Amino acid sequence: MAQQVKAVIARAKGAPVEVTTIVVPDPGPGEAVVRIQACGVCHTDLHYREGGINDEFPFLLGHEAAGIVESVGEGVTEVGPGDFVILNWRAVCGQCRACKRGRPQYCFATHNAGQKMTLLDGTELSPALGIGAFAEKTLVAAGQCTKVDPAAEPAVAGLLGCGVMAGLGAAINTGGVGRGDSVAVIGCGGVGGAAVLGSRLAGAAKIIAVDIDDRKLAGAQRLGATHTVNSRTTDPVEAIRALTDGNGADVVVDAVGRPETYTQAFYARDLAGTVVLVGVPTPEMKLELPLLDVFGRGGALKSSWYGDCLPSRDFPMLIDLYLQGRLDLGAFVTETIPLDGVEQAFARMHEGDVLRSVVVL
Repeated sequence: MAQQVKAVIARAKGAPVEVTTIVVPDPGPGEAVVRIQACGVCHTDLHYREGGINDEFPFLLGHEAAGIVESVGEGVTEVGPGDFVILNWRAVCGQCRACKRGRPQYCFATHNAGQKMTLLDGTELSPALGIGAFAEKTLVAAGQCTKVDPAAEPAVAGLLGCGVMAGLGAAINTGGVGRGDSVAVIGCGGVGGAAVLGSRLAGAAKIIAVDIDDRKLAGAQRLGATHTVNSRTTDPVEAIRALTDGNGADVVVDAVGRPETYTQAFYARDLAGTVVLVGVPTPEMKLELPLLDVFGRGGALKSSWYGDCLPSRDFPMLIDLYLQGRLDLGAFVTETIPLDGVEQAFARMHEGDVLRSVVVL
C-alpha cells in the first residue's frame, strides 16, 4: 500500500523549499523503499531549487543519504528489508558496453525507479538525482542501494553518496594519487576537502590546499593539507611551483570548475602530471588554452564524475576505514538539522559557514 510521508520539495524556481506530504508507492520490480535516517545538504540540491539542472518542477530534493531498506519489489536480491544502505545516483545496468568491458563505473545506462512519487493531488515529483531523500521514506531502484556496516553513523555514511565520494574518488580513483606524490587541490569546500583527505589516505607526501577563504584553508589543514595558499592574495601557480621545487604538483584537482581555476590547475602541474576536474562547470563556460601547451606539457587532463566510483566496491571499503579510525568522515559534518531546516542550511552554505549540514530523521 502506498504511504504518505513528510518531505522537502521545491515547487518553483528560486522559491523557498517547503515541507509537505508526499505519496510513496510500494516498490515494483527492481525497486526498494528506504526509510531515510540522514541526508546531507549538497550544492546540487540548491542548483535544483534554482532551476540550474532543469525545469521539471516540483522537485523532491535530497540525494546524499543513508537509511534502512523497508521493502523491496520483485526480483530484488542484492538488498533486503532491514539492511543499512547508502544511496547512490548511478545504479549500473550491467549490460551496456562499459559494463561488459569490466568498467561499470562508466556505465552509460544508469537507471532510477520506474514509478513516480507524487504530491497528494497526484502531481508527479522529480526526485533529485533520481533519489529524493529529504523525506521520511523514498523510492529508488534497488541498484541505488549499497549495503554497508550498520555500525556507521547514518549522518556520516550518507555523505559518501555524493560530495565526499566525489572528492575522495577524484584523488584516488581518477587522479591515481600514490605514496610520495605531491598534490594540489584548488577549492576546499566539501568536495575539495575530501580530495585532500583522499590524498592523505593514499600517502601523498605534500598536499597543497588552495582557496580564497582562510576558514576553508584551516579546515583543509585539519583534513591533512601540509601547505595552504590563499589565492585571493597569492598567485596559486607560482606558489604551487615554489612548494614543489619549481616543478609543479604531480596531481592537481580542480574542485571549483571554472575556466580560471582549470587554467591554474593546468599550469600548476608538473610535466607529465595529471589535472583532475571534479568541480562542475556551467553550460556557458568556455576554456581557451594554447594547443601547443597542451601538447608540450604531456600528462593527462581528466574529468571525474562521481569520483569514478563503483559504489559496490568503494562504499563498504571506505566505511570500514572510517570504523577503523583511518578515515575521518565525521570531520565533514558541521551540523545536524531537522527536515524543516533545509532552507536555512542553503543560506549557511551560501555564506561558506559549513562543510555539510545533515538532515537527521
